[in-house]
Amino acid sequence: MRRREFVRLLLGSAAAWSYPVWAQQPGTYRIGLLDYSPAEAGRVRLWEAFRQQLRDTGYSEGHNVLFEPRWADGQADRLPALAKELADLRVDLIVTAGTPAVVAAQHVTPSIPIVMATGGDPVAVGVVDSLARPGRNVTGVSTLTTQLSAKRFELFREIMPQGSRFGAIWDTAHQAAMLALRETQEAARLLGIALDAVGVRRAGELEGALASLAHGAVVPVMVISSPLFYAARTRIAELAISNRLATMTPERDYAEAGGLLSYGSDFAIGFRRAAYFADKILRGAKPADLPIEQPTKFELIINLRTAKAIGLTIPESFLLRADEVIE
Repeated sequence: MRRREFVRLLLGSAAAWSYPVWAQQPGTYRIGLLDYSPAEAGRVRLWEAFRQQLRDTGYSEGHNVLFEPRWADGQADRLPALAKELADLRVDLIVTAGTPAVVAAQHVTPSIPIVMATGGDPVAVGVVDSLARPGRNVTGVSTLTTQLSAKRFELFREIMPQGSRFGAIWDTAHQAAMLALRETQEAARLLGIALDAVGVRRAGELEGALASLAHGAVVPVMVISSPLFYAARTRIAELAISNRLATMTPERDYAEAGGLLSYGSDFAIGFRRAAYFADKILRGAKPADLPIEQPTKFELIINLRTAKAIGLTIPESFLLRADEVIE
């Protein structure tokens, strides 16, 4: 299937999710899907991984499972109302994407089981007691985005060994981004790196934020994970290239959109694992007793087109280490 046709299919699926046409039958589970991000192709593809895994486990949409998707379009203030809609529908389970989504869902309902498909440190944001023993109504997958900063700096240093001053952009409205920023700042301090961090609250502020980090020569910039930045990843890549900024991003979709590097877990794995948790809970397991999982595989993606556009030479030895090189 061609990429254009695939994207059209995914977007068509997103539209279909917004208007369920099945009446709930006895024995049918209703699952709420709460996503901080917009319903664009990359995000829909991740939810399709979740749905496919459920199908492989024996669930059939419209037969024994129904989905109630809610998209916040990157607006955190919409999440409480969307979470309440799902709670009022008395869904059997809520699956969340993005730390603000799980926080909003638990605030609305301390009883409906909640499964994280993606999210930062759930202990730090207060939705579970510990990773091994969640103790409440939340379990699932923590994508560890706040614990990879040192490795990302090390990778940057391999291609820009003379760099001692780095930039960073972070979403000031995103609680998990604040935690990730602190982790990034501490990693920079330990490595002797001067870090200029610029906060952004809305997409319209990105142009000024990235321009403020430009200093003529190529500047390495950390993009701190957030749903706002995910939705604006193509714009971030364009602005970075025009300002000769070399970006390190948290996942492959950023690199595919034009970011220079990405290093992180494969989010599709998290969404598939979320289906495993959903199945366990629908069969009677309690979220409080299901340890939260963390990724064990990380991938390095390099966008060579972007490197050429900003005038940066990537060593051949570094290219050989990549999981994928975009040319």
